This record gives sequence, C-alpha cells and structure tokens, in this order.
Amino acid sequence: MNASDDDITTRLQAGASNSAIVRELHVDKHRVARIRRTLGLPAHKPHLPTLEEKWATKTRKVEGGHVHWTGSRGSSAGTPVLAYRGTVVTAASVAFRIRTGRAPIGYVLPECDYHHCVAPEHVEDDPGRQKAREQLRYLTGGTARPERCVHGHDQAVHGKFEENGVSYCARCKAEQRAAARARETAGV
Repeated sequence: MNASDDDITTRLQAGASNSAIVRELHVDKHRVARIRRTLGLPAHKPHLPTLEEKWATKTRKVEGGHVHWTGSRGSSAGTPVLAYRGTVVTAASVAFRIRTGRAPIGYVLPECDYHHCVAPEHVEDDPGRQKAREQLRYLTGGTARPERCVHGHDQAVHGKFEENGVSYCARCKAEQRAAARARETAGV
C-alpha cells in the first residue's frame, strides 16, 4: 500500500497512535512522527480502562442474573481478584462499588446461591449483610439483640448476625478461635 500524507493525517486526527498507523499503512515511523509534529498533535496517550471497565472485561452474565468471574483468582478459596494499577482488589468489591458508588466496609460477599457471584445486585459489604440479617431476625419473629453478651461485651460494637438471623458476639467468637489455635499450636 502506498499511503499518502492525507491517509496518515486522517488517522492521526482520529486519535490513532504512531505505531498503529505504521502497522496499518506500512509506512515509515519517522514520516508519521514528522506529520504529527507538523499538525501540532500531542503524542498519543493510550486509553487506560477504568477499574470498572477492566472488571467488565472479566465477567460473563449467566442464568438467574448471576455474573461469573472469568479472570484471576487469589488464595486457596479461589476468590475472584483483579490487578489494577499496582494493586489487587476483589472482583466483588468492584461490583459493590458499581452498585453503590462507594467503597465497601469489610468483606464483600455474594448474598445469592451462585458460588463467587460478582453481580453488583448480588453482593453486599459487612454492614449491608448485617442489616439484612437483622431484618430477617425480626421478620422470623426474633427479638432485639441483647445489649451485652454473656461475657459483658457491648453488642452495639461486637454484635453480629448469622445468615439465619441468629445473633452472636463477634468478639467472643474471635477469642474462641484464638484459643483453639493456641491449643492446636500447643499440641493439646
């Protein structure tokens, strides 16, 4: 192909990079750079996708309104993750940001039955999960959570709800796990 300066100019004005024009039109890179300078066009800056755009390229909608993650997975649990500008975030946290417009608090997990679902409508952060579980507690005839657990921990601070609406003390649970790990380490 014998490309004219007009062909190169048209592609430069459309936002193409010098290297893309060289590949497409089979022309000398110095010629393209000279024409760019003559036109007074700045160097081409590639479009870097937003976090949400990159997330969308790694998802696939499936039956039931669920979204399957096709990208990388982290940890032994297979958590869907996404590397973006030097950091790694969970795909569920991105889905949460898409739905709510804010950063999540705590872990973001799917509240549906599709394993590792990343549909924005199906994920919830810790406060959202706790609110839904508390509502379930009341809808199923449960009473208000006590102010303090049996060990005296303030439930406004440490109180949580299981998926079925049963309340528990997160501090007591953490202390029980720590004691169990200590027993395992001691060989008891």
